Amino acid sequence: MKYFLASLALALIIGGCMRDVPSDKPPVHLERNMYKQPRYDVQAESDFFADSATMRTPVPGTVPRGFLQDSAAYYTGKIDTTPVAKSPVPLTIQLLKRGQERFNIYCSPCHSRLGDGKGIMVSRGYVPPPTFHDDRALKFADGHIFDVMTNGLRNMPAYRYQIPVSDRWAIVAYIRALQRSQNATIKDVPEQNRNSIK
Repeated sequence: MKYFLASLALALIIGGCMRDVPSDKPPVHLERNMYKQPRYDVQAESDFFADSATMRTPVPGTVPRGFLQDSAAYYTGKIDTTPVAKSPVPLTIQLLKRGQERFNIYCSPCHSRLGDGKGIMVSRGYVPPPTFHDDRALKFADGHIFDVMTNGLRNMPAYRYQIPVSDRWAIVAYIRALQRSQNATIKDVPEQNRNSIK
């Protein structure tokens, strides 16, 4: 009898250690709660709904998690229909560096790295885009530049899908830096440094 009980105990111990062996039996759950509930597989047929589809169209106004656009100025560059005058994003050196990187990738082929509208695409026969350095462009609101990047204008395509919102605002900041660099006057230089400029 001792040998039988010892063999049984050994078999139970070995059986309990075999976790990686697949089983057709479901695991034992003493408190089932919502573990086992009726459900449908994706795109399965349903007897409950009139159209026989289990996947339902979201309720109008449903916003996916992480996609709540709670600031019109940030996501559209406008308040109602008026472009915002200044970017809603704080200006930092990291923002300008990111804007420069994104500008050089997406904008410089047409607008050139100086923003003068003489990019390499123009030399290949593309219609020259406007320069960022004329009086008209200097007066554009930041929201207008953002909106043109988002939705396109005339020959410029929309970049809403290629460039995320945060990068579009970084590009706007960099365009302003380009405009400042190409249209600087002696008044933009600190007084103590003006004598060193030739």
